[in-house]
Amino acid sequence: MKILVPVKRVIDYNVKVRVKSDGSGVDLANVKMSMNPFDEIAVEEAIRLKEAGKADEVIAVSIGVAKAQETLRTALAMGADRAILVTASDDVHQDVEPLAVAKILKAIVDEEKPDLVICGKQAIDNDLNATGQMLAALLGWSQATFANNVELGDGDATVTREVDGGLQTVKVKLPAIVTTDLRLNEPRYASLPNIMKAKKKPLDQKTPEDYGVDVAPRLKVVKTVEPAERKAGITVASVDELLDKLKNEAGVL
Repeated sequence: MKILVPVKRVIDYNVKVRVKSDGSGVDLANVKMSMNPFDEIAVEEAIRLKEAGKADEVIAVSIGVAKAQETLRTALAMGADRAILVTASDDVHQDVEPLAVAKILKAIVDEEKPDLVICGKQAIDNDLNATGQMLAALLGWSQATFANNVELGDGDATVTREVDGGLQTVKVKLPAIVTTDLRLNEPRYASLPNIMKAKKKPLDQKTPEDYGVDVAPRLKVVKTVEPAERKAGITVASVDELLDKLKNEAGVL
């Protein structure tokens, strides 16, 4: 079995994001970048399935700027076997939209013919939560989103999903798309020997033109602003006073 894992280069989740003074976007100057946390979970799950003897090869794919090669090297150091980088933009501020990403991934899937694609459920920079679902639609494959447990069977996968009311277990036929939630696993740290080995693992470089996909943006960001500062709270002396303020001041009752 072959598993494909798309990964995205994003601002590290520990970094406080700064908005440019002119409101044209997010300031990326001298900002630490890393693998999207949900994608890191997807890479870990693919590697665990390989270690359990359920898969033979794990391929990491990234679509974006040339510097995403660093993100792919991280995936290789974690345990992926090889990687594919599709350089789709020269500008770090230009985000490749989900439909374009899904179309490129479809072309890669058609070429590589994996049995399973494991994606992070969303990227923490745009929170669109769309690529996995779009890819499943383009391929006509089964999909199981927001997974917190994955078990592979004979020609199928049993996936426990996180839903609003709790947990839902579904069985999907392979090939399939699975998107990961936070509680699926705890990603490993890449050891120094594996980081050194990752430098020698194959990393193919492609362009959207190689797959016949137009990545020109369809959306335009008009303005980016900081979220409003949260107002200070107040202390109330009794439940009655609390109810009064919720009803007459906050207007939530």
